[in-house]
Amino acid sequence: MPHPTANRRHPVLPDHFTWEPSSRWVRAVADGVTVVDTKRPVLVWEPRQKVPEYGVPAADVRTDLLRPADDAPAPGRSWRPVRPARQWFHLVLPDRVVEHVAWTWDDDGLDGWLGVTWTPGVLDAWYEEDERVITHPRDPHNRVDALPSSRHVVVRDGDRVLAESSSPVAVYETGLPTRWYLPAADVRFDELVPTDTVSECPYKGHATEYWGVRRADGTVEDVAWSYPDPFPAVAAIRGLVAFWGERVRIEVDGEPTVSVTDLRV
Repeated sequence: MPHPTANRRHPVLPDHFTWEPSSRWVRAVADGVTVVDTKRPVLVWEPRQKVPEYGVPAADVRTDLLRPADDAPAPGRSWRPVRPARQWFHLVLPDRVVEHVAWTWDDDGLDGWLGVTWTPGVLDAWYEEDERVITHPRDPHNRVDALPSSRHVVVRDGDRVLAESSSPVAVYETGLPTRWYLPAADVRFDELVPTDTVSECPYKGHATEYWGVRRADGTVEDVAWSYPDPFPAVAAIRGLVAFWGERVRIEVDGEPTVSVTDLRV
């Protein structure tokens, strides 16, 4: 509802770097070595990116274990930064060298702060206070609500009905399309192919069950997932199945669901 006298409260995905301070105690560990230990991080959002990273004061990073890298990680090797870094660093541990662990952003406003990777398999663990956090820092402006509903949800792939339910759980997450989680009894698993995909979310936990559909060229595209043991805050989705509205058609009460693009207007 654009109007010259009413502006959206929070602009969606600004086209410049943004940051804000945090008072959380943040630590990162590799091979028993505490690489990051800070009580004064900042959350850094790159331009047009929803997910933040922690910016850590250089004094709170084991910079004595860092060695400047002559190159950047290969495409797909690192989740972030999305934009080219000014400088990458390797981590030199007693028994190994871990490549491309830290970087400096190519922005003068972030001089003195280091980004340190959350890409799985690089460091062993991240903690906020004494709780282990996975995937990426939790955004203080991000809210996730899992609400039981009686709305009628139909999932289609072309002419095929993959699922239909009147007892879904709607998951509302800030800045993302609504995800509809359906009881397994309402899903046509005979139309789906189990896959080996797994994923994780700092708000919901580990999605260890995925299903796809077979396309005309014989490939299988992931379209659905489930959290068998979600975090307590979203316990309502336990064992339910969600579908990507970007890959299949989801209708709620007879109307197609909105896409990510629709949410950015």
